[in-house]
Amino acid sequence: MEAIDLDAHWSEIRLRAKEIVVREPALGTLLNETVVERDSFAECLTYRLTRKLVNHSASIDVLHETFMDAFVQEPTILQHIACDMIAVNERDPACPDVLTPLLYFKGLQALVCYRVSHYLWHAGRTEFALYLQSLTSETFAVDIHPAAQIGHGILLDHATGFVAGETTVVESDVSILHEVTLGGTGKDRGDRHPKVRSGVLLGAGAKILGNVEIGEGAKVGAGSVVLKDVPPHTSVAGVPAEIIGKASEVSPALGMCHKLD
Repeated sequence: MEAIDLDAHWSEIRLRAKEIVVREPALGTLLNETVVERDSFAECLTYRLTRKLVNHSASIDVLHETFMDAFVQEPTILQHIACDMIAVNERDPACPDVLTPLLYFKGLQALVCYRVSHYLWHAGRTEFALYLQSLTSETFAVDIHPAAQIGHGILLDHATGFVAGETTVVESDVSILHEVTLGGTGKDRGDRHPKVRSGVLLGAGAKILGNVEIGEGAKVGAGSVVLKDVPPHTSVAGVPAEIIGKASEVSPALGMCHKLD
């Protein structure tokens, strides 16, 4: 991954926020408290997300400290989040800038929470990681196990109903629509969830079940049920899904074209 200049990224976010405050004063409190008055990108993310997650079971201070500690101890998290924000801006025509998904898009917000829970999982704080997973699911209707491995440059478009199990692997530069399930097929333990390679586009409502591989640059049609490996650069659709042709793009995730070839 090419490193993102986080200072420049943060400056762009603050500039955009100040412009919106002038144009739409009704959003002044939200934007000033979330962005303009924050000292850093990490603090901005922490402020926005912890106030969405907080409930009667966890204090805002505990969540705030947890997020900030994750960002300080593992700086690559911020790089991955910035890359996700850029991916949303580049691939979603409804996204005018990098600030918008941070403020309003629950797919990006849920990914930020997953990245913190993933850090906690590998830091040995598995109970708190699972607690954060639960809060994220309740808040955003997105359920990603903290042990799942998800790369950078991810677009969770709309995101409602997205599920990723414990041994799921999603490589970088993947685009995923709402109601996608990356799940198991039974009660066997061990490596039991899908492996989604880079450049893949998963259509709305697609269900990929079991330890199957979705090859690089493949495309899975909306509503499909995938129960076996999908070769690289192919399009599959149906219940159960079958190969219907070659993907017309090297990286369907970037083009976001859902027509099946």
